[in-house]
Amino acid sequence: MTAVLPLSADAAALPREYAQPGRWRRMPPKAKVGAVLLGLFVLAGIIGPLVAPYDPSYGNPAPALSLHAPDGAHLLGTTQTGQDVLSQLLSGIRLTLELAFIVGLVATALSVVVGVTSAFLGGVWDEVLSLITNVFLVIPALPLLIVLLGYLQEKGQTPTILVLSVLGWPWGARVIRAQTLAIRNRDFIAAARETGEKTWRIIISEIVPNEVSLIAANFVNTVLYAIGASVALAFIGVADLNSWSLGTMLYWAQSQQALQLGAWWWFVPPGLAVALIGTGLVLLNTGIDELGNPRLRDATGASRIAGRWLPPGGPTPVLAEVGRDRGRLAGFVHSFSRSSLLDETERRSAR
Repeated sequence: MTAVLPLSADAAALPREYAQPGRWRRMPPKAKVGAVLLGLFVLAGIIGPLVAPYDPSYGNPAPALSLHAPDGAHLLGTTQTGQDVLSQLLSGIRLTLELAFIVGLVATALSVVVGVTSAFLGGVWDEVLSLITNVFLVIPALPLLIVLLGYLQEKGQTPTILVLSVLGWPWGARVIRAQTLAIRNRDFIAAARETGEKTWRIIISEIVPNEVSLIAANFVNTVLYAIGASVALAFIGVADLNSWSLGTMLYWAQSQQALQLGAWWWFVPPGLAVALIGTGLVLLNTGIDELGNPRLRDATGASRIAGRWLPPGGPTPVLAEVGRDRGRLAGFVHSFSRSSLLDETERRSAR
């Protein structure tokens, strides 16, 4: 008699092995590590300036505090003018992340508008928008950034954000355009057109939700690009040097010859912060790609079989009951093969 499991629509009534894991558990390990790493820096950027022990711009005139090594009063040491490096670092993380996230939002919005509009409308719109995208793609970004920021009279975050946003959207627009071209000819888009849905409603309700993972990956890429570009611009002295950012810290450390003087605590903390933020963004982007791409998700996923986590390409584990009977099964197969061989020998001898 076969036992039938009771059916229930309640997720809590399902056995634990059949229950769907939460979103955090479904995330790839790379995405988890990247999210935690980036979250720590975001938290440091939010509360950092509030808990900074000193004013980052205050220079202590005491000669003993010039290039002072880390100690209890100054956990990351001081600069050549007696400024606290830890206070500068906490303020610099906030300013760098603010600039990067604003650039990421603006550039991603431009990428979505241009890419989706170009692919969905087609015709003249596609040709014009594709031409504009190609023109921006072939422009060397870093030299143009240096020239534009060098000639702008106003110094501050706003010019840097505008220039980085204008030059940071073309790659994302090309990728989103290609994805929209693959989606616009599907059956649910044709059904929406036949029912009389307006174009803007189809774009917002049907196309954009199917590109969320791609848009999120594009946003992370743009944030990473903005961090690298802003730090590079500040390091060469083009950006605003009156506000504290990670690039500004590296600029002053380089201009005051911190490396030659052996003041490692001046340039290592901001450089390490930039490297860790970039690592977190790369891991998060890779995890988002695996989460949104079924092939990558299946290749890196794992299934639980017989109480063990097994990659999809691995062999299926033998259950304990079969393992206990393996000897008897092997003996049976051997005996059957031997008897078949003897029968065949007898038949040939009879012939």
